[in-house]
Amino acid sequence: MEILTASWVLPISRPPVSRGRVAIDGSRVVWVGRAGEAGEPDAPVRDLGEGVLVPGLVNAHCHLELSHLAGRLELGHGFVPWVEDVVASRGRFTDDEIRVAAAGAVRFLEEHGTVAVADVSNALGHLDLLGGARLSAVVFLELLAWDPAKAEATLAWADERLRSIGPSLRPGVEVRLAAHAPHSVSPALLRGLVERGGAAAIHLAESRDEAEFLASGGGAWPSFLAKRGLGHVELAVPGLSPVRYTESLGVLHSRLVAAHGVQVDAADREVLARHGVSVVLCPRSNRNLGVGTADAPALRAAGVRLALGTDSLASVETLDVLEDAALLQRQFPDLDPAAIVRMATLGGAEALGLDDLGAIAPGRRAALAFAEGRTREPHAWLLSGEARLRPLEAR
Repeated sequence: MEILTASWVLPISRPPVSRGRVAIDGSRVVWVGRAGEAGEPDAPVRDLGEGVLVPGLVNAHCHLELSHLAGRLELGHGFVPWVEDVVASRGRFTDDEIRVAAAGAVRFLEEHGTVAVADVSNALGHLDLLGGARLSAVVFLELLAWDPAKAEATLAWADERLRSIGPSLRPGVEVRLAAHAPHSVSPALLRGLVERGGAAAIHLAESRDEAEFLASGGGAWPSFLAKRGLGHVELAVPGLSPVRYTESLGVLHSRLVAAHGVQVDAADREVLARHGVSVVLCPRSNRNLGVGTADAPALRAAGVRLALGTDSLASVETLDVLEDAALLQRQFPDLDPAAIVRMATLGGAEALGLDDLGAIAPGRRAALAFAEGRTREPHAWLLSGEARLRPLEAR
C-alpha cells in the first residue's frame, strides 16, 4: 500500500481536493481525502509535487486501424471527399505498415494518460496489440453494408467472427457489434442488429451530407454511393433527421455510443436524452473535416450523456483526448471546465460501461494520470493546452 499526494486531486465523482491524498492498495483505490482525515491508512507517502492527479483519460471514439493514414490525407475539402480518400487508400499499404502504425498509436495512448479506448474496427487485425497493452479496450466491430441484399450475409459473418475470437480475448478487452452510420448501413442490417440486442456504437449526425441524404435523398452522398457501385439501391427517403430516423428503427438505447452528434436540433437532443444515448464529441475531427461544431452546452442542458473521443489519425493530429477537451473549452468558454474534464474521464467510462474507471474513488482501479504544473484552478489548467498528462502507476 502507498499514499499518493499532489497539490490537487480531481476525483471527478466529488469536488477537487487541495493537497489531496489517494491511498492505493495493489491496483485499487482504498481511500481519498486530506492528511489526517478519518480513515486515512498508515502507509508510505509519495509526493508528486505541484500538479493535478486525475483518473486516466477515456478515449470513447477512436479508429486505431486508420493510424497509418496520419498526415497522408488532405483535410478541409469536405466530408465526402475525405471519405473518398479513406476508401481510395485501401490497398496502398501493407499489413505490416498498418500494424506498425496501430502499435505506435497504442503506445501513444498509454504514454499520454489514456487508460481506456473505444476502438472502432472493420478488420479486428490488431486485437493482439490491445491484448498486450495496459489499456482497457472496448472494440466495436463495425458493420457496413448499404445494399439490403447483403444484410443477412454480413450479420452471419459478424456472428461467426465474434465466436471465433471470443476465446482469445484477455480480460479488459471486449468486442461488441456496431453499425457504421445510418446513411451507410441498410435498414435491414440495422434491424438485424436490433434483433441481436442493438448496435453498441454508431456514427450519428456527423455531417450535413448525412442529414441531407436522409431528409431528402439529396446532397453529395448519392454520388458517392453510385461510385461505389451502389447506385441501384433505392432509398425510401425517411424525411427525418439522422437521430429520429435511427429512433424509428429501434436503434437508440441506453447502451449505445453515438459518435459526433453535430447535426442535431432541440427535438433530436430530447430524443437522445430520453433514450439515454451517450454522445461522444470529437471536436478536432469535426473542425478538421469542416462538418460543424457539436453544441455541447445545448446537449448537456438537454440531459444528454456526453463523452469525448479523438476519432482517427486520418482526421486529427494526435490521439490525445485532452487536446479535444482543450478545443471544446475554446469553442465554448462558458462551459464549465469541470464538466469537460468529466467528459474525458468518467463520461467515457460510463458510456462504455467501464464501472471501475473514470473516477478516483474507493474500490475503483488505480488507473491514474498526473499533469505537472503550478495552478490554482486545476480543471482550467488541464484544459489550457499546456498540461501534459503522464500515466501513473502504483509502485
